[in-house]
Amino acid sequence: MPILELKGVTKEYGQGHTLVQALKPTDFQLEAGQFAAVIGPSGSGKTTFLTLLGQLQTPSEGQILLHGKDTSLLKEKQRADLRFNHFGFILQTSNLIPFLKIEDQFRLIDRLSKKDRLDLDSLIELLDLKGTLRQYPKELSGGERQRAAIARALYNSPDIILADEPTASLDTERAKRVVHLLKEVTQQYHKSVVMITHDTRLLNEVDKVYEMQDGVLTEIR
Repeated sequence: MPILELKGVTKEYGQGHTLVQALKPTDFQLEAGQFAAVIGPSGSGKTTFLTLLGQLQTPSEGQILLHGKDTSLLKEKQRADLRFNHFGFILQTSNLIPFLKIEDQFRLIDRLSKKDRLDLDSLIELLDLKGTLRQYPKELSGGERQRAAIARALYNSPDIILADEPTASLDTERAKRVVHLLKEVTQQYHKSVVMITHDTRLLNEVDKVYEMQDGVLTEIR
């Protein structure tokens, strides 16, 4: 059974002559431990697709199944719980809390989470963050911030990591390192990843590649 599945999912905005179908009827399956990438031009529907996967929006039509259960009709509080417990988010700007040191980013999760978390020492070692723990995000390099964001996203042991252009602000070498780290953590912790990217040079690390064009998702590898 797929860990996450979309069945005939669409997303529309507006109504009447202003109606825009940002995502046309879409079927999609993500297996446990799978690393999938979605490419496509700006405005093609990639971010809409990712926010639907992450329970940040509800579909206009169709079903979103997490562990085989339909999430489409859940109340917002239930959806918020799903987001916190089952998903980790990595954004282009790292989205770390600016007034918390890196070690305190993890302590905040300790206070909020009631589930078993990953071993922090192992995560810090894997992502080479030991020297950053007592620093604020603004004191880190772009690569260090993204590694910290990956660690924070993984720490609460989500089933699925959703990464929206996580390497857009990095040079080519650092971008390759970040995607390689995502691949490593996918394998080591058996997590699933969906990554939105414009950079086709990063696709060697992923298991499946999809292209989004005008709201239509197509598997191309």
